[in-house]
Amino acid sequence: MRHAAPVLVRAALAVLVPLVVVACGKKGPPLPPLVRLPAPPDVQANRRGSSVELAVVVPGANADGSRPANISRVEIYALTGSSTFSDADLLKHGTRVASLPVKAPRNPDDVAQPDEPLAEVEAPTGTGLDQGAGTTVRDNLTGAALVPADLTDPKQGHGDAAEAARPLLGISSAPPVRTYAGVGVNTKGRRGKFSRRAPVSLAPPPSPPPLPTITYTETSITVEWLPVAQPKPLSPPATDSSGSGTSGQPETLPSRPLGPLSPPLSYNVYDATTGALLTMMPIAETRFVDSRVEWGAERCYGVRAVDRTGGMSVESDAREPRCIKLVDTFTPAPPKDLKAVSTEGVISLIWDASTEKDLAGYVILRGPAPGDRLEPVVPMPILETSFNDNVPAGTRYVYAVQAVDKAGNASAPSNRVEETAR
Repeated sequence: MRHAAPVLVRAALAVLVPLVVVACGKKGPPLPPLVRLPAPPDVQANRRGSSVELAVVVPGANADGSRPANISRVEIYALTGSSTFSDADLLKHGTRVASLPVKAPRNPDDVAQPDEPLAEVEAPTGTGLDQGAGTTVRDNLTGAALVPADLTDPKQGHGDAAEAARPLLGISSAPPVRTYAGVGVNTKGRRGKFSRRAPVSLAPPPSPPPLPTITYTETSITVEWLPVAQPKPLSPPATDSSGSGTSGQPETLPSRPLGPLSPPLSYNVYDATTGALLTMMPIAETRFVDSRVEWGAERCYGVRAVDRTGGMSVESDAREPRCIKLVDTFTPAPPKDLKAVSTEGVISLIWDASTEKDLAGYVILRGPAPGDRLEPVVPMPILETSFNDNVPAGTRYVYAVQAVDKAGNASAPSNRVEETAR
């Protein structure tokens, strides 16, 4: 009986081994193909007058960090009204304001991981935007763009009972908002995640500033303009003595906005030639100093008023730019500390070097004493700060030196010196 246990163990193992072998060879369910979705684009919105300028950066990677992005286009959507809505609401009730083609990979699975070099992967092809590139989209604010979207679910009604029970409130002073967002679409037509939302105010823009005046010196250009009046705040509709509006229909009770007053207007200054913003942030002063002095260049400036009521900026339209050509009419400083030393048949001159950045050289002036009339000794300006004048012995001369810049402007004469050659 003591041999029965080993026999039973051997019998059990004989049954289990085939089962284990069969289980190891069994295939599981097929895995779904990997679908790569592009990372969200970057979208920034700036309200300028009657339009919104959108700065869009195309994604160059997928949501998992692999590169290049499996993307065929970037879509930009806008929705006016509530600031709390879902991505589905944006697609259903919003407006597609742009569809930007993007260069796409031939094989979406041929990618480099974040820690791998991109050079080993085939570059995207096509005629669209480069991945990672930036572009600008303009959305003109037509009448339809100002109408809030109706996000009410028709299956749930319009909430008449809740509307009737709502307390009487005054007209809100907050301006309506239009929100923008972008999304990348892959080569199979599937959308990735939406970008961060970029809201802009739909408040009336301020008036554009008058044309600026421009003056300049050797080192700076000054742009100045007159201030713009603050826009009037939104006000409730007028009512008659019965408390009804001018249409005869009941209106909400009169009200006035609560909270802090609107901030004063500020200003942005642009290079009207390149469109570059010259002010790091809106400035309160009606004066801007530009240090980009380059003789012979033309500088053009545009100034926009900025209203920052409600925490969102609204720029005015821009008037025609004001331009000026920079011409060097400024004389350099005269040379200093001119000295003269007499030797046999020669009068040697020496003076301090000029610090002018555009110095072309020096002109030596000489005349017989008492120096009523000084004439140039050299035909062209010299670069040295010394000069030896060969003159006959016994004659007394008066000397001075002028600095000349590259525009041909000559300084006032230096201090005078008198000397007689031996």
